[in-house]
Amino acid sequence: SGKMLEALIYHPLRVDIHSVPIPTPKENEVLTKVVVSGSNPKDWKRPFVNEQFNGTNQGDDIAGIVEAVGSAVTQFKPGDRVAGFHQMQAPGGSYAEYAISPEHTTFHIPANVSFEDAAAIPLAAMTAAVGLFVQLGLPEPWVAAAHPEKLPKGGLVVYGAASAVGAYAVQLAKRAGIHPIIAVAGRGMSFVEGFLDSSKGDVVIDYRKGDEAVVEGIKNAIPQGAELEYAYDAVSEAAKSSFGNICKVLAPNGQFTTVLPTKDDPSIPKSVKTPLTMVGSVFTKDKDFGYAWYRLFELGLKDGWFKPHPHEVIQGGLNGIEEGLRNLKEGKVSATKYVFRISETEGL
Repeated sequence: SGKMLEALIYHPLRVDIHSVPIPTPKENEVLTKVVVSGSNPKDWKRPFVNEQFNGTNQGDDIAGIVEAVGSAVTQFKPGDRVAGFHQMQAPGGSYAEYAISPEHTTFHIPANVSFEDAAAIPLAAMTAAVGLFVQLGLPEPWVAAAHPEKLPKGGLVVYGAASAVGAYAVQLAKRAGIHPIIAVAGRGMSFVEGFLDSSKGDVVIDYRKGDEAVVEGIKNAIPQGAELEYAYDAVSEAAKSSFGNICKVLAPNGQFTTVLPTKDDPSIPKSVKTPLTMVGSVFTKDKDFGYAWYRLFELGLKDGWFKPHPHEVIQGGLNGIEEGLRNLKEGKVSATKYVFRISETEGL
């Protein structure tokens, strides 16, 4: 096997590009020639938080063309247009000319979806699905359709609803028939509004107006006589008072899921459940869940009920990753996923 370029992420934030051997897929893996890589906030955080990830390829969102498949792979063949979720912490990440994903976290990209669109999906959309349907235990769409009594009467708060994870959570909650969706967002409010159904009580609340206004807005959106029992906190930062505000309106026996550990924050009442959403569970205990929902994302893209998060292409391919991650770190982005076209890399 030949050589390829791969980008390694270091702390303090810098990106180095090296020539390395092209990986070989194991029996249940897909090797994809990456056309576009997505990015996620964890890509700069991991090397910063954890020394063992300092100087590793942190890309997890693959969109491209299948190059080769392992001996046991049945669903994909060379030449297929696919998106894949790279197994976090394993070799073969998406910041490279070729990347590896397990067959069960790979899906076909419908003809109506670009590689750029597809690269914005794998990690963030699955984080939304795991949070709603595994961690919060909300009814999946086919369960909710057959058993409407399982739908939460108090609706669902999605905090950080313009972020990729938050916006995907809004779309999936809507697909399950969960209302009202009480979305909290800032600059991305009008984007979030496009997913909501005001006739069902859905509403978007501007967190820039301050904590009191947010708490008041959520309270006013909860249906009369019901309690708010569920929230998805896609922000999960004490400094931004996301779960602090959720706790002011949540029922005493309610629950909210976070995407970062809350470290037993004193603002959280003891009776409230706070399951942590770790999307890597689809590589272990939630393998069947991940398999099913990646195929549902493909179907939803085809049928129109699932939309890719808006993206911005950062120029320069692998050479643009440092700029993209720096923008993420500095909070410059709202309602947008940064993606990189690998072919724009210097020397390719």
